[in-house]
Amino acid sequence: MADEQFGDPAGRCPASPRDVFITVYGRKPVLEALNDPALTIDKVIVAEQSRGEEVQEILAAAAQRQIPVRRVSAHRVKVLAGNGRHDQGVLADVVAPRMRPLDGALKTLVSPVAVLVLDAITNPANVGMILRTATAAGIDGVVLPRRGVPAVDPLVIKASAGVAFHAPVLRSATAIQACATLRAAGFAVLGLSGSVRGAASLFGDPPPPRVAYVLGNETTGISPAVAAQLTGWVCIPMTGDVESLNVASAAAVVCFDWARRRAGDSLGAHRPRRAPRRHRIPK
Repeated sequence: MADEQFGDPAGRCPASPRDVFITVYGRKPVLEALNDPALTIDKVIVAEQSRGEEVQEILAAAAQRQIPVRRVSAHRVKVLAGNGRHDQGVLADVVAPRMRPLDGALKTLVSPVAVLVLDAITNPANVGMILRTATAAGIDGVVLPRRGVPAVDPLVIKASAGVAFHAPVLRSATAIQACATLRAAGFAVLGLSGSVRGAASLFGDPPPPRVAYVLGNETTGISPAVAAQLTGWVCIPMTGDVESLNVASAAAVVCFDWARRRAGDSLGAHRPRRAPRRHRIPK
């Protein structure tokens, strides 16, 4: 993917295929995607020299669903998959209905709104678990920068238990650009850290109605360049001589604290409250 597509300093860029599709590679993952009626497959790409029973099953499954199949060179498959060791000569572009560029999403998100920004999180398992948790909690978006964070690949998909296909993924060139874009859109951009002095408790005052939580690298935390874009810091209070949580665990705490507050209408949103449901007590 050419870098010129990502050159806007505000993180705005033309939508690329990586903002629309999740590329699944490897014979078994591709066949599983083809056999899942809940997934929309745009196309299947097979290396010209690929043969064997599994390839025939893939071609048959694609034909049954009337999905176009392209034959290209093995080198082209490796380039498109981005992983020459595990593509096995086949890939499929799966439509991700909730994946979109960050700047486009900001035009439609209505307060109260919360997003996560992943800064240099490198473990695909963590990325997958964060996508699953955020989707379950109703978070409005998870910013996966094109640089510094693993692509949504079979490892991420497996860790998310398949939720990645339907997760609200927002794309930006880098975490730095994402934070700058969010700030310009009126978001409070809060870094999560257990070591920054003066960080406010996540469980304290209600967050602003437009908030982005930034999660940093598993070892080094939030990078200095991203920290310079923050409007504040928050921490998860902990006891028992525990210094920190795995980043995916910390993300779960952040996501469901937000979900709890939104359910309780404690986010400053001007919405009518529902009357409490009355339960009959059996005689």
